Amino acid sequence: MLETNNLTNTRVFYYFEEISKIPHGSGNMKGIADFCENFAKEQGLRYFRDEMDNIVIFKDGTNGYENSTPVIMQGHLDMVCQKTADSKIDFSKDPLELYIDGDFIKAKNTTLGADDGIGVALILAVLESKDFSHPPIEAVFTVDEEIGMLGASKLDMSKLSGKKLINIDSFNDACACVSCAGGADIKMHINLKRVIACGKKLKLSIDGLLGGHSGGKIKEGRVNANILAGRILACAKKISDFDIISINGGDKGNAITPRCAIELVVKDTEGFISKLEEVFENIKNELSDREENLNLTVSIVEEGNFQAIDKESRDKLINMLLSIPDGVLAMSKKISGLVETSSNLGIAATHDDKILLHSTIRSNKRSALEWLQERMFMIAEYNNCNVEASGHYPPWELVENSEMQKIFADTCLEIYEKEANIYATHAGLECGIFSGKIEGLDGIAIGPSAYDVHTVFERLSISAVNKFYDFLKVILAKLK
Repeated sequence: MLETNNLTNTRVFYYFEEISKIPHGSGNMKGIADFCENFAKEQGLRYFRDEMDNIVIFKDGTNGYENSTPVIMQGHLDMVCQKTADSKIDFSKDPLELYIDGDFIKAKNTTLGADDGIGVALILAVLESKDFSHPPIEAVFTVDEEIGMLGASKLDMSKLSGKKLINIDSFNDACACVSCAGGADIKMHINLKRVIACGKKLKLSIDGLLGGHSGGKIKEGRVNANILAGRILACAKKISDFDIISINGGDKGNAITPRCAIELVVKDTEGFISKLEEVFENIKNELSDREENLNLTVSIVEEGNFQAIDKESRDKLINMLLSIPDGVLAMSKKISGLVETSSNLGIAATHDDKILLHSTIRSNKRSALEWLQERMFMIAEYNNCNVEASGHYPPWELVENSEMQKIFADTCLEIYEKEANIYATHAGLECGIFSGKIEGLDGIAIGPSAYDVHTVFERLSISAVNKFYDFLKVILAKLK
């Protein structure tokens, strides 16, 4: 049991601890969905549970709020499961081992699951409480957020009547996210033939780049190794003829890939390598202020006959690497510092009969996202490549003159005694799916401070949770 005098709002922490006893990694939702269903039955609250295991629990408004418009409170039931190398935990059946370290709750050798266990615990405490005023509440608990917002995508939101949303899946005191990007995965396939190439096999390596998540880090101008590979290959064509055996860079569409490896076949290696190293030096000098650890190397592997891709496919690959949009494409004019539209070529992977080029595209504006996808399709079709789009999720566009933002800002001054931080993110949130399905939705994504989420160093501030729960009750009371 968690025992400390600092656990002021004991019911919040009670529910957080109960949740931590139930395995609830993404894809393993039945147990925690059962817990929420049993909670609703015990509290005598109306609810429904769908085939995905999404749960919606309804609570009437308190005295004087009976006829107020319902507010949607939302969190997700799944957590990211990570553990240290020496941890023996089986996330499919074992509970988390929580402990207190000063002002923080942590989990022994694993992720804590504060994302989004604390959001779920806070909402359950609100549903249980009878000591403050609030409008009717529609509490929505979605599944499999961490692996693509699958639950929210399938939820029948026609059963909801609320037009105001409080998403509790953010982890900074006095901060509210009010807009997020939508996105999609674009996969282009270059069909190829294999031919015999005679000469020396060279390995061209690009590594040492910073990389990072394409939602949060793309605005920093970090170099994409796959795009850089296209530049280097285009320069190499001016030096000498060559054949390509393979190109492989990255394994996630939404990550700025920090490395790429290319296998070439060249006949005149001495002159080729010498001039290519001059290209390397120029590129490193150019990028040194952004990528000081960039490492570009080329080395001879062996001599012989090799299965290379045909020249037409080689040229098509280089053209595609030079043509595919990548990086920041537009900045927001309404929100300072916000990347509005971007594209990231996260994967370049060679298979026997094709090369996959997998990009993740994002935009905080629906029309811009749709146009970027159309543009990617045009590039693929012009180069006679197969192309497909998948994994769509809608943007959460900024609401002008938002009542929820005003209430949040006023309450921050009242409770936290400081100005609110109203911000937008270029990553995706479930709020985008809710706003896409509920016309006129006005929402905020908020939560208490937690740190290093999704890692074994994850920790949740006890004092922040205590203050946030009081903050949340004040906001609800203002939604009459």
